[in-house]
Amino acid sequence: MSVPKIVVLGAGYGGLMTVKGLQKKLHYNEAEVILVNLNPYHYITTKLHEPAAGTSHPDHARIMINSVINQQKVKFIQDKVTAIKLEDKTVQLENNKPISYDYLVIGLGSAPETFGIKGLLENAYFIRNINSVRIIREHLEYMFARYQSEQKDELITIVVGGAGFTGIEFIGELVDRMPELCHEYDVPLEKVRIVNVEAAPTVLPGFDKDLVDYAVKYLEGKGVEFILSTPIEECKEDGVILKGGKEIKAATVVWTGGVRGNKLVEESGIETMRGRVKVDEYLRAPGYENVFVLGDSSLVFNEEERPYPPTAQMSTQQGQLLGENLASKIRGGEMKPFKYMPKGTVASLGRREAIGTVGDKKLVGGKAAFMKKLIDMRWLYLLGGISLVLKKGKL
Repeated sequence: MSVPKIVVLGAGYGGLMTVKGLQKKLHYNEAEVILVNLNPYHYITTKLHEPAAGTSHPDHARIMINSVINQQKVKFIQDKVTAIKLEDKTVQLENNKPISYDYLVIGLGSAPETFGIKGLLENAYFIRNINSVRIIREHLEYMFARYQSEQKDELITIVVGGAGFTGIEFIGELVDRMPELCHEYDVPLEKVRIVNVEAAPTVLPGFDKDLVDYAVKYLEGKGVEFILSTPIEECKEDGVILKGGKEIKAATVVWTGGVRGNKLVEESGIETMRGRVKVDEYLRAPGYENVFVLGDSSLVFNEEERPYPPTAQMSTQQGQLLGENLASKIRGGEMKPFKYMPKGTVASLGRREAIGTVGDKKLVGGKAAFMKKLIDMRWLYLLGGISLVLKKGKL
């Protein structure tokens, strides 16, 4: 007698938590669980800004998948998903035969949202994965190395598009890296220009105003320039053109201004909004009892009918519940509805500075930075226990 087959696409926060839950709840012969991921590792999205700026090694932001799953209960396939065929209940892969499924979990992550900005995909850098942050780091170092012989200010001008979490955290790491980078390449620190451009009227939209003011004041004190309420209209090889015609010459433009769902979800025929799926209370795609969507590809609305921002915290909670729900469903039990429980939000401003809220408390400076590290270590603990915390965590 065949057992139900559960296929999980993507080893991000949601996908891995789903798999961890399934391997904990299910016995060996209760289901066939298959995890598909492009790379042999999970990368910690919330830490990618560090290796991008050069303040940590890329290895600190990645964890080998086979080291955190039970390979006797979960089959891992490293491959690229090329299509999701809902009518056939199959997933097509680039280098392997199609996989059939009884239950499908889609956690394929996001793609950059460019908002139609001309030249952005061709000329900007994106903090997307391990390889992309390596490229940003190497590019920055090469530009600084060229400055001594060419003496062009744009070589040491960095434009960061977007003032959300990723943008601000990346800028915080840049601020920390600059003294070391300038010393290494004999560049006067006062000549370096870091410019943050944001279409919205504020940095970190939705964050507490007092904390935002603290972050802006701290970063401005380190020389960062903020240009708010001003969209980028074009990104060129040598910089950006802002709305109104102002041009900033810069050899490095890093875009962090938004994400949309994975295009494979749209192409599958599932109803989407900017590539994201408005899931039901059990995280199911509309019209499909056996297809679940989580992470950046899902849309979950709060009581005011506004979508929650896609965060690692949200994805983790979705995966934790989905692992339990699928195990229950296979055994003929009931599923529980998903209810997001925010546990606080912390944004780093470098190694020793951060801002955040935990419960009703506001944190700034070293206390917030310490809390950020605890949050990072909690994810490591959920994924691989104390041994992974000791290996990858750092206070």
